[in-house]
Formats: sequence, structure tokens, C-alpha cells
Amino acid sequence: MSRTVTVKANIRDTAALLGEFFGTFDFYSDEDKRKIEAAWDLLCEKSRGKIRSDGSPYCLHPLRIAYILAQNKMDPESICAALLHTIYDFGVTKDDIRKTFDESASRLIDGTTKIMHMPVGHSTIQQAEAVRKMLFAMVDDVRIILIKIADKLDQIRCIDTLPEATQRTLAAEIIDIWAPLADRLGMQEEKNEFEDLSLKYTNPDVFLQIKAIVAQKKDERNAYLEKAVEQIRSAAQKAGIRIRITSRAKHFYSIYQKMRKRNVSPDKLYDLLALRIICDENSECYTIVGIVHNLWKPLDGRFKDYIAMPKANGYRSLHTTVMCDGKPLEIQIRTKAMDEAAEHGIASHWLYKKGKSRDFVDIEHLGIFNELRELRDGHVSDENFFSALKSDLLGDEIYVFTPKGQVVQLPAGSNAIDFAYRIHSAIGEKIVGAKADGKIIPLVEPLQNTQIIEILTNPQAHPTASQLAAVKTAKARQKIHAWLTANDPTFADKAKAETAQIANAQAAREIQETRRHKKGTGARTDTVQGTGKIRIGSSTNFFVTFAQCCKPKYPDAIVGYISRNRGITVHRADCLTYRRIQDIEHRSIEIDWDVEKK
Repeated sequence: MSRTVTVKANIRDTAALLGEFFGTFDFYSDEDKRKIEAAWDLLCEKSRGKIRSDGSPYCLHPLRIAYILAQNKMDPESICAALLHTIYDFGVTKDDIRKTFDESASRLIDGTTKIMHMPVGHSTIQQAEAVRKMLFAMVDDVRIILIKIADKLDQIRCIDTLPEATQRTLAAEIIDIWAPLADRLGMQEEKNEFEDLSLKYTNPDVFLQIKAIVAQKKDERNAYLEKAVEQIRSAAQKAGIRIRITSRAKHFYSIYQKMRKRNVSPDKLYDLLALRIICDENSECYTIVGIVHNLWKPLDGRFKDYIAMPKANGYRSLHTTVMCDGKPLEIQIRTKAMDEAAEHGIASHWLYKKGKSRDFVDIEHLGIFNELRELRDGHVSDENFFSALKSDLLGDEIYVFTPKGQVVQLPAGSNAIDFAYRIHSAIGEKIVGAKADGKIIPLVEPLQNTQIIEILTNPQAHPTASQLAAVKTAKARQKIHAWLTANDPTFADKAKAETAQIANAQAAREIQETRRHKKGTGARTDTVQGTGKIRIGSSTNFFVTFAQCCKPKYPDAIVGYISRNRGITVHRADCLTYRRIQDIEHRSIEIDWDVEKK
């Protein structure tokens, strides 16, 4: 999709423009051409005499979007929808569209027109609702978003024609929404172009500096890469493996991110080069990575196996970084099918070739679609929810495992509660503890890549206001909020009380008493006595340490938190040491004395 569109025909000759389109993309059938021609004729008829702010005919922008989609071999319905994405602005009705196009094309045209003019350039609840509708439109037909991405790609390519203030707004919107969305859909070429063009207008000085450094070292880079390519090709030939190798410098925004992360100028960065090796079979990919590691020393922690564990967007490849002649060299190894999927991303589902599509990416199993289906019935009730929604769908990701080896993808910063809700809402509702790689962790501690997470549940447990404040994902927030709303009308007041627990000991004692009454223990009487154990819900099967600073004893009001090496640590509710523990509000857990009748 990212190849720049160049229209050579006379821009005033609409027949010649369409002829050039069909000449460029000769794979459409006669029937497909008739559909596309009908859409083009309707656009040209209704927009005749209309010009854009840059003085060009109105129809050129839709035609460029059609070019972008056709370069990706999208189906004729997508081309029609691209051409007619603003047709309702010219008095055309849905019935008019249905008279000309079949049901499938009409539905796609209608769905596309609904989202093309939604305002997403403002940080308001209106923006939240607009983005929500666009994302949920993907569940109905992902082609709608592919058309929108092509629209934004043409806008950022033509950004010079826009007023300066609009340029800044568009560039920020691209970085905030469209580049991450392209990434989640596996469209790396589009993501890279979005980021590079946005950088050019948000930070032009840095862009020009990076451009100059990259251009300056072009000859040196080519000689270095040619030498590395020849070594790999020779070793692969000896092993009897046929490969194809391409080389490139990393795109500008990637270099910019490295500059910020390492706080250095671009001329001080050395790992700016990358090779891509294409094999015929999966097994050959692993053989080649072994060959590469024999040629050069691999860098610690830089090998990633996205073949065995694909990214949530369907991306598959082996990545490694080696020290080649004193410089870091990034190498990607994949099959041809994996490379085509990486190039086209989700659009590969509609690759058009003689009437058939080749599904390199199974859209039904991409993480973003599963998340959208789960969230679709929810409502954007506040900007916190919208932030969680964007973090879920467009932010950085981590990958953790269930004890059975199932891979779970989560937004970076997610905790064990988020993990539990991602597995199943019923598990999230009953969570009381968690282990990472066999060790107890606080429920709100951010999870790390590749951890094995085990969830501890209790049938008596239920969501709490403190959990609502701690979760990062939209699904967990939505489910906890819904449970509290349905089952506890005072949960907002309870959340304030939980905060007060940390602030002063008196509030902590009151909370402890509230918990006792709520759980049916009532006021203390001589009919019960402590067992010496601590209870969470109805379970006492926990490793417990009693703090020596305050030496809690039954029936003292108590509070507890999860420690990394001592299980649940118990303090008296009025203990000053407890209140001074760092991040205690995130590590605390509801506990009570276990009692038995005399």
C-alpha cells in the first residue's frame, strides 16, 4: 500500500484517468471493471466542477485512495467504496446506491461513508466516540478501516497542500491513532510511512538531520551490507538452502525513537541497518539463523521467535541482531508467505488474484478483532475508559503464558487482574492472588514479557473498587464497573474509604469492622475465638508472615499486603510502619482473622 501514487493522465480527462487505472491494474475482470467504472462515473458526474483547496479536481483524492488499495490488490467492492466514500455529500441517497450496486458493494459503500468524516483530531469525548465507532466498524467489515487508512495515507502524503495548523493536527492524529492501528493490523509499510511523514512535520529539524546522516553514509552502508550478504549467501549455498536477501536502512521514525531512548544524535547510532532473508520452508528459517550465528556473535536478548509465537497482528518471522565487523546488524528471517503477510498485513485477506483471495492472515483470530468483539457492547462513558481502549488496541504489547503454555497478549502495564479477565470474566471476578513464574506477586504489579502467570481464585471473592482503579485494560475496567454497578450501589464511597485506609489508622479500623459485619461475623462476642490463621474470602491456605513491628494478635484490626518473599504480611491497622511502605495502596489485600465457634 505504501508505494507513492503517480497519476500521469490529464487530470481533467476523467475517461483517460480511469483508463490509466485499468492499465496499471490489469488483474480486474470485465465484470469488476464495470462496477468500478459505474462508481467512477457517478463520482465524476456528482462532483463535476468541484475543486479542492489545492486547486485540483475533487475526484482525484478518491482516485488516489483507489490506487493505494489496488496496489494492495484489494477487491472491486473496496475500490468502489473508496471512489464513493463522500458521495452522500452530493445528494446521493442509499437507495440510489442500491439501484446501481449489488448488496455487498452497497453495504460497504454505506459503512465507509459513515466513518470518513468523523472528527478524531480533538482530545474530547466526541473524539472518543468517533474512534470507538471506527474501531467497531472493523468488526462488521475490516475493509472499511483499510479504506480509511488509505485515505489518511493520501492525506499525509499531500500534507503540503494543507494549512500549517491542519498539518500539525493531522501529523499528531497519525502518530496517535493511524500508525498504531496500521501496526496492529500487520501493515508495517503503512505504519513506517505514517511515522516518517508525521515526524517530518512534527519535528522537521530532527527529520532533516536523520535524512542527512543516512544519505551521507549510503556508500559506506552499501559496501558493508554487500559484504554481509555475500557471506550469508555463500554459507547458505553450502548448506543447500536457496535464499533471497534484501537490505535496508531503518526508517527515520525508528531512528528517532532510538535517539530519544539512548539520548544520542543519529551519527552516534550504529544499529541502523537490517537484512531480510527469505527462505522456502519454515525449517530452513531455523537453519539459516544457526548459520548466521556461526558467522557472527549474536547479541544477548535480541533473538525473537515470532514464527513459534506470532505477534497479535499475525506477523511471523525470526529476528536476531549480530555483531558484524564491529557493528550491530539486525537480521529478519522468514518464508515468502510470511513476507507477503508482513507486507500486506490484514489486507492479505482480500488479495485479489483471478477471483480468489489468499488468506495469509486469518482475521478471525487476530487479537484486535477478539478484543473489539468483547468491547462492542460497552459504552465510552469517560475519558479514562477511552484511554484504556486506546491502550488496549493501539499501545505497546507484552506476551505472557498460562501454566498450560497458552500465549496471552496484553497491553504493556497490564497486571494479574487484567490477565485474569482476558482469560475469562468469571476468573477475573474471583481472583484473590497471582503467581508469576511460581512466586506470589501483588495483583497490581505490571506483568513482564514471557512470565508464566497463575491465577488464584476464591468462590467467595468479587470485584472491588480498588481493582477498578488498578486495571489497565478496557475489558477489565468494563466488567468490574458493570459488576459494581449491578451489585454495590455505594462502591464509589467504598473506594474513598479504601483510600482512607492507607491515610489513617482510624479509617483502617473502621474498614476492618465494616468487613466483619459484611461477612456476617457481626460484633465480637464470646461465642467465637481466633484460630490464629488469616482468611481471604473463605480460604486460609496462604503463606503468612506477622509483622514484628506491631505484632498483630486476634482480635486486633488488621491489614495486609503481598510481599515478594514472605507471602501475605500482616500488620495492625494502626501500624505506622505499614503506612510508610512504598506503593502500599497497590500492594494491599483484604484480609481478616479466621474464627471458629467455641
